Amino acid sequence: MTPPDGPDTAPPIRGGVRIAVDAVGGDHGAGEVVPGSLAYARAHPEDTVILVGPDAVLAPLLRDRPANVRTVHAAEVVGMHEQPALALREKKDASILVATDLVRKGEADAVVTAGHTGAGMAAAVLRLGRLRGVDRPALAVQMVGGDRPFVLLDIGANPDSTAENLAQYARMGAIFSERVLGVERPRVALLSIGEEKGKGDARIQRATELIDATDLNFIGNVEGKDLTLQVADVVVCDAVLGNVVIKFFEGLSQFIFDLLRSEFAGSLRGRLAYLLMRPSIGRIRKVFDYELVGGSPLLGVRGVVIITHGRARRRMIEHAVRIAATAARERVPERIAESISTGPYAATAASSPRGAGDGDAAAAPPAPDAVPGTVTTESRS
Repeated sequence: MTPPDGPDTAPPIRGGVRIAVDAVGGDHGAGEVVPGSLAYARAHPEDTVILVGPDAVLAPLLRDRPANVRTVHAAEVVGMHEQPALALREKKDASILVATDLVRKGEADAVVTAGHTGAGMAAAVLRLGRLRGVDRPALAVQMVGGDRPFVLLDIGANPDSTAENLAQYARMGAIFSERVLGVERPRVALLSIGEEKGKGDARIQRATELIDATDLNFIGNVEGKDLTLQVADVVVCDAVLGNVVIKFFEGLSQFIFDLLRSEFAGSLRGRLAYLLMRPSIGRIRKVFDYELVGGSPLLGVRGVVIITHGRARRRMIEHAVRIAATAARERVPERIAESISTGPYAATAASSPRGAGDGDAAAAPPAPDAVPGTVTTESRS
């Protein structure tokens, strides 16, 4: 997305990018993360995959690794049920910290983790800092449905977003949709209780005014019933609502397939019907295949950070690395910083209580206890 008042100053990277992968995070650890990462590396020899974790754990899984894969030793891992701020204070050699530090030091262009969501976000904020002009980072997700996914944000980073935050989420989500998903001039909407533009609480009404003042393709409000109808490419809401939406989608899709399975298995007629309908059911299941979307980008920090599902298997890890590589190649963080710094509400963001972002002060990040809380659990979509 080219800023309205000047040329694009963040052209895509031509050539390979380097993706640091937290190789021991997630429910299944290195046994799934490493094979998924290797699959991506074999398919994309121009890119470099950096696996971060204990050498003793990684070595047995790397006997046939391709030439574009290397490792960095990290002795510790943040468990899925640990308190993230405390764990990061006590585990200085945790794999997610070491992987994120590679981005901070310029030795990697992106980081991918299937580990603890809160730890991944805290590491990004503490080690990388926020982009200048970004009040709060947002965790986005690609929601499956129809011909292509739409971007929903925030889904877990900020449970108390302001109208200014929502306006920034709209800008960041549009850049991700355009540059990573390839959507030309993505349609942006606010998730609210009515379709009429401005309908909702005072925060939604103020966010509507702010987004209306931008060059975004803003279509106003959408309701929950509209999410599967592809009326918008980017849907903006606060983290509590966003998290409820993705968990409901996940539970509903599982309920539908469980119900179908029960019906088909209940009688001989049902089993025969399944044989006839199997190709159609396979196509429907593919629509709901959340593994294809890879993972959730944390937008608004000084680097590409992809947090994938805690239950991710190797196939989803491969797609998460692909999303990270695309976001790095398209220089999404730089585009966000460029766009927000020139946006019509940049002055508002700069004067907000949280300031203009960590920006150049990334070397002096906030204390771990000051990292914004998350409402996202490890059951990510």
